[in-house]
Amino acid sequence: MKHGMNRTLYQYWDELRGTRTAPNRSEIDPGRIRGLLGDTFILEAVDQDTYRYRLAGTRLCSTHCRELKGRNFLRGWGNEDREALASVMAAITEDAAAAVIGVDGHTERNQVLKMEMLLLPLHMPGEGRSRILGASASFERPYWLGLHPILNQSISSLRLIWPDERPSFLTGTPAPRRTAVPQIINGGQAHLAAPSMEGTRRVGHLTVYDGGKI
Repeated sequence: MKHGMNRTLYQYWDELRGTRTAPNRSEIDPGRIRGLLGDTFILEAVDQDTYRYRLAGTRLCSTHCRELKGRNFLRGWGNEDREALASVMAAITEDAAAAVIGVDGHTERNQVLKMEMLLLPLHMPGEGRSRILGASASFERPYWLGLHPILNQSISSLRLIWPDERPSFLTGTPAPRRTAVPQIINGGQAHLAAPSMEGTRRVGHLTVYDGGKI
């Protein structure tokens, strides 16, 4: 994670969950992350094509020049990115992965805003991991931000993080914790912070390189 806000949110989420795969939605205390609230959001998993904004911070809505609550998170992406994101969201809700996404936000004037997005699973009693805690932080605040809306978004990079261990669906059996993280890059080329490991798979038009604990 490059953005300090996302690192702070991840550490808070990791502290809350303890030995569990995810903390409960009710455990999120806005007061503990007061400085991050403007850029954070919570999604509800409705079905494989719909992840609805339940809450969205004021800075995030201002960046998009619209209220995001009630909208589908998967709107505003190209077809291939939307398909890849649907697979990533399934990994979050079904397999307790976390995701760090490099996002380019595009305006009608071809202005581009570079952002980093973090997605983390949340548990709802009786529903499983049906909520996602997220944050989207821009690396700069250009003069036009809030004046020209972000109309569509594209993925520049994407990494899945397995906070505990490799998921069983990749190999069929659990594996020890590791310090590398998987990275998905458009075009299928990836560079890891640690030596690559056996096992890759496709997520839409992207290639996933298996990794482990952050």
